[in-house]
Amino acid sequence: MQINVSGHQMEITEPLRDYVNEKIGRIQKHFDHVTNTNVVLHVEKNRHRAEATIHAKGAALHADAEGADMYAALDTLADKLDRQVLKHKEKTRDHHRAEGSSQKQKA
Repeated sequence: MQINVSGHQMEITEPLRDYVNEKIGRIQKHFDHVTNTNVVLHVEKNRHRAEATIHAKGAALHADAEGADMYAALDTLADKLDRQVLKHKEKTRDHHRAEGSSQKQKA
């Protein structure tokens, strides 16, 4: 998975980039079909915003979050993306496979 981190009116420091890679990288363990992720970090006065778009097989998932500081915003963003990826994974899974094969045997 490729993670692109960019800053809007702010400089991305190496510790911040490592934190983004750690938090967003954990999504990979839930869903293997993630191709790339774009993360944009914004700072406007006292507002710290983080937004990300994940391009996965069959979907593009987007989330954004605000926090008291950038690390809190990234934590919230990672949680939102984690829930979205798990929901997308459930949608793509075939739940009726076992039911269909047993119906064919009865006929």
